[in-house]
Amino acid sequence: MKKTGDEYFDSEEFRTILDHFEESAKSGHPLFMDADDLADIADYYHYIGKDAKADQVIDYALSLYPNATLPNVYKAREALTQGDIDSAQEYIEQIESKDDPEYHYMQAELMIAQDHVEEADAYLREYLKTVPPDEYQNFVMDIANIFSDYDVNDKAYEWMMRTKDDDSNDFKELMARALFGIGKYKDSERIFNELLDKDPYSKRYWNALSNAQYMNDNFSGAVTSSEYAIAIDPEDAEAVINKANALLRLGNLEEAIHYYDRYGELSSPDGFSLLNKGACLSGLNRHEEALVTLQQALAVCPPDFHFLPQIYQELALCCSSLQRLDDALHYIDETRQLDCDHIDMLTLKGHILLENGQNQRAEEVFKNAIIRSNNDPNVILRIIVSLYDNKYVKAAYEMLQKFFTMVVNDEYDQGYSYMALCCNDLGYTEEFLMYLRIAVERNPSEARLVLGHLFPEDMAAKEYYHYMYQKLKK
Repeated sequence: MKKTGDEYFDSEEFRTILDHFEESAKSGHPLFMDADDLADIADYYHYIGKDAKADQVIDYALSLYPNATLPNVYKAREALTQGDIDSAQEYIEQIESKDDPEYHYMQAELMIAQDHVEEADAYLREYLKTVPPDEYQNFVMDIANIFSDYDVNDKAYEWMMRTKDDDSNDFKELMARALFGIGKYKDSERIFNELLDKDPYSKRYWNALSNAQYMNDNFSGAVTSSEYAIAIDPEDAEAVINKANALLRLGNLEEAIHYYDRYGELSSPDGFSLLNKGACLSGLNRHEEALVTLQQALAVCPPDFHFLPQIYQELALCCSSLQRLDDALHYIDETRQLDCDHIDMLTLKGHILLENGQNQRAEEVFKNAIIRSNNDPNVILRIIVSLYDNKYVKAAYEMLQKFFTMVVNDEYDQGYSYMALCCNDLGYTEEFLMYLRIAVERNPSEARLVLGHLFPEDMAAKEYYHYMYQKLKK
C-alpha cells in the first residue's frame, strides 16, 4: 500500500485496522469496529480522494453509533464544506458527549463557517479556561489547526504563539503553514527546510516548501522541491501542478504544458490549471489550441470562481491575437458584472483595440482609464507597456521619460525594466545600462520578468548589470 505522507495513516497501527476492515468488507461480513476507528478509516479514504468510500464508511459508523462524536463530526464538517449550516448544526447536536472537546471545536467551526470569527475566538478562549493544564498544549494546537483549515491564518498564528517550548514536527509544520498564510514566506520556507532535514522523504513537506518558494519568487527552487516530491510519489497531483506553475513562471512553457497535461491525468483538470495551460499555449503563439483550452476552463469553473476574470482576460487576448476583435471585446464585456479590477479591464480593451489597428478608439479608451483611475501610475504604466507590446517602442520610450517625472518618490519602483527594454531595442546603449542598473537595484522581480530573456536562464537578477556591462564593453 502506497505511503500517504500522513504519519498516522502510514503507521502499522492504522494499517492493521484498515486491513481488517477491508478484508471484512470483501467477505461480506461487516466487522463491528469502534466508532473512532471507523471515522479514521473514513478520514483516510477522504485523504486519498476516495470520497464515495469515505461516505459509505461514515454512514455505516452512524448506523451503529448514531450519537458517537467523531462520525457526527465528520458529517458536520462535510456539511460545512458544502455550505449546509442547518445540516451541520443537526449533526453537532446529535453528539451525545457534550463535554467532548470535539463538540466544542465543532461549535466554533460553525461560527467560523458563518464568518463569526471573533465570536468563535471568544468562545474558544472561554473554553480554554476549563482545559486541564496537561491538555493545554494539545488544545492550543487543535484550535490553531482549525483556524488554519479555514484560512484564518492570523488567528492560527495568534493561537500558536500561546504555546511554549514545543519542538515537535507537528508544531513546526503548523507554524510554517500559519506563517505562509500571513505572507511570511521566507520564515515558512526556513521551517520547512528544518523539517526536511529530519524527514527528507516527506512529500508533504516538499510540496509545502515548493509553495513557499513559489510565493517568494524562488521559482527554480520551487521546481526542485516539486521534483523531490514527484520522485517520492510520481502520481502526486499537488507536486505535479506545483512544478507546472513554477515552470510557467520561469518561462519554460513547453515543459509546463506537459506537467499541466500530467496533472489532468492524475486529477480532473480544473479552471486554474486549464487557465495556466491556456496562457502557456498563448505564450507559444498556439492561439487556436489556447482558445479551446481556455473555453474548457470556462466550462469547468464555478460561477464564483476567483480566477474567472483572468479566464475572460486570456480569452480576450487570445481572440485578439487571432484578429477576432468582436469576440475579444465580448469577453471583456463579460467581466462587467464580476468582482474584478474594471479599470484594468478597460486598459486591456484599449490594448486589444490598438493591437487590431483601432488606434483612435484605443486612445479614447486609454484616456478614459487614466481619468477613471485618477492618474494611477500603475494604469499609466500598463498603457505604456501596451504601446511597447504593439511595437510603438519610441512612443513607449517617450512616455516613460514623462512618467518618471511624475513618480519621483523613492517608493515607486516600477517601470525601469521596461525603459531598459525600450533603450535596448532603440540601440541606446548607455541609457540601457543606466536603467538596467536602476531596475535590478530597485525591483529585481520586475527585472527578472521583463528582461530575463536577455540573460542566462539561471542567472539572478542582481547579476544582470555586471553581466551586460562586461558583454557590451568588450
